[in-house]
Amino acid sequence: MNEIDAAFQRLREEGRTALIPFITIGDPDLATSVEIIQAMEQAGADMIELGVPYSDPLADGPVIQRASERALANARVTLADVIEVAAQSRQAGVKLPFILFSYYNPIFQYGLEPFFELIAAKGISGMIIPDLPIEEDAELRAMAEDTGIHLIPLVAPTSNDRVKRIAAKARGFVYCVSSLGVTGVRADFHQGIDEFLSTVRSATDTPIAVGFGISSREQVERFSKQADGVIVGSAIVRKIEEVVPLLQASETKQEGLAQIRAFVSGLKG
Repeated sequence: MNEIDAAFQRLREEGRTALIPFITIGDPDLATSVEIIQAMEQAGADMIELGVPYSDPLADGPVIQRASERALANARVTLADVIEVAAQSRQAGVKLPFILFSYYNPIFQYGLEPFFELIAAKGISGMIIPDLPIEEDAELRAMAEDTGIHLIPLVAPTSNDRVKRIAAKARGFVYCVSSLGVTGVRADFHQGIDEFLSTVRSATDTPIAVGFGISSREQVERFSKQADGVIVGSAIVRKIEEVVPLLQASETKQEGLAQIRAFVSGLKG
C-alpha cells in the first residue's frame, strides 16, 4: 500500500485529520532541511511536502518565492538534490510520507523515466505538479500509476463538471485550493469555500486536503471539520525564514529547530 493511503487509513481510524507541512528544500541549506524534516515529524506532522526551488514559481506567493531564491542562491538546489534529501531523511529515521512538490519543467528536463525510477527508489510516495493541467497529464499519470506514485491534483473553485473530472482521477488525496490566487498567509478565504469542499467531497471517495493560506491553529481546526488533511505552507516557510540566522550558526541551530518544532506542534494543538 502507498504510504499516503496507509497514513490516511490510520488517521481515519484514529479520528484525526492529517497535518501536512510544506517546506522549500535547501532553505537555508540541504543538511538543515533534513533536520527540519526530523523536527516536523517530532512535532506531529503526518506527511510533508518537499518543495523544489524554482526560479519562476507561478503559484507561489512572496514568502515561498524568497525561500526558493535563498535555496537557489545558497546551494543551487536541483530536483535531484531534493530527492536526495528525502533519501537522507529516511536514513535518519523519518517514517512519514513524502510528497514532492515541483513545477513540470525540472521533471521534463530530468527525463520522465529516470525521474520515476529515482523517486520510487528514494522513498517518495506522491507528487504535486501545480502547472500540469489535467488535460495534459496523461503520460505522466500513467507512469506514476505504473510505479505506485500518487499524482495528487489541485482543484480550485470551478464548475462542478471540472471538479468531478479532476476528483475522479485523483490518487492519494485531492488538494483543494482554499483561496484564489497564489499561496500566502491569509485571514480570509474564498467566500464559497464550504460549498466548494462539499462539492469535492461528494465527487470522490479519495481523501481531500485543504491548502493555500492556512496559517494558524484556529484555521487548522476550522478546516479539520471538513477535510481529511490540512496543508500549511507559507506560514511554516516564514517561520523558517525568521530563524535562518539561528539555523546557520552551530551554537544556535538547535534553538532554531526548536522554534520550528514548536510552531508546527502549535498548529496541531
